[in-house]
Amino acid sequence: MRDYISSCCVTSQVYDVTPFMDEHPGGDEVLLAVTGKDATSDFEDIGHSDSAREMMEKYHIGEIDASTIPAKRTFVPPQQGSHVQAKDSDLLIKILQFLVPILILGLAFGIRHYSKSE
Repeated sequence: MRDYISSCCVTSQVYDVTPFMDEHPGGDEVLLAVTGKDATSDFEDIGHSDSAREMMEKYHIGEIDASTIPAKRTFVPPQQGSHVQAKDSDLLIKILQFLVPILILGLAFGIRHYSKSE
């Protein structure tokens, strides 16, 4: 099996663009960014010329087997209960950060006042 530095998929076709990396007008970073994934939208968004599309033929190495493509997972939002609990604990922490220093200060003044009166 041949090792590919950069291979990508455009419209279910696989291309080995490794030999073209140095010649690519957009630089090799653009090709490396789409390595191993479906680059159809990236390719179409640029608006490649007809000569660029013809040039693709010499880099074509095969087609994607649709049965090997994993199903897309749907986003499941987190439950609201955990977020509310986090807000409650944050509020408690803020209250304690305010009250504890005041209690310590009050205790210090009380001890000082008590020790002066004796």
